[in-house]
Amino acid sequence: MNVITVASRKGGAGKTTICAHLAAYAHAQGHRCLVIDADPQGSLALCNSLRADALPLVTAERGIERPLAFAAVEGVEWVFIDTAPTMWVVVGEAIRVATLVLIPARPGFLDLASVRETVKCARERDRPHTVVLNACPLKRGTKDAPAVAQARTALDRHAIPVWSGQISQRAGLVLSLSAGAGAACTEIAQLWTAVEKSVDAINAAHAAVAGQRGRAA
Repeated sequence: MNVITVASRKGGAGKTTICAHLAAYAHAQGHRCLVIDADPQGSLALCNSLRADALPLVTAERGIERPLAFAAVEGVEWVFIDTAPTMWVVVGEAIRVATLVLIPARPGFLDLASVRETVKCARERDRPHTVVLNACPLKRGTKDAPAVAQARTALDRHAIPVWSGQISQRAGLVLSLSAGAGAACTEIAQLWTAVEKSVDAINAAHAAVAGQRGRAA
């Protein structure tokens, strides 16, 4: 079972939007999914309740471990966790159990400054992570907008991994949260492809380590 935790200390970075659309896209591809709303604001739960094809959803009022255990027993393939814009204990736990941590950030200095705290939390727990640049100016051809290019340079300076794509600023991406139309967004599809490839690589590396330990024993 793969767990994708979407986390950022900065409010308004796009955690709920990215989490909801990624889960919807994975579900549309035929994967068995669960979404966990670990933000007391309940935005993900609200969006999901308005969808005609609502995904299975639980909250983290009693923690993360119990719903994850039930999900594993029930054969869920992908779990998506939306978190609060804090670094409180539930967020730390959501990062600890993640197969991959996605860190949304707008290409501005306030978001980029807050990224480092979430990255630090992921590194302390030895969790693979990557920044997803969100609400970006639209590209002109294949060239990044200046703000996006500057953001990539700033993150690279601190050796912080960044997804090569971007989620552009589009009103439709937010307006379609309850309808699921965003599942057809090309950029969400590209992000999902990148997530799948990363998770496959992570799982393969874990399997190789387990095999080496088994042979050593």
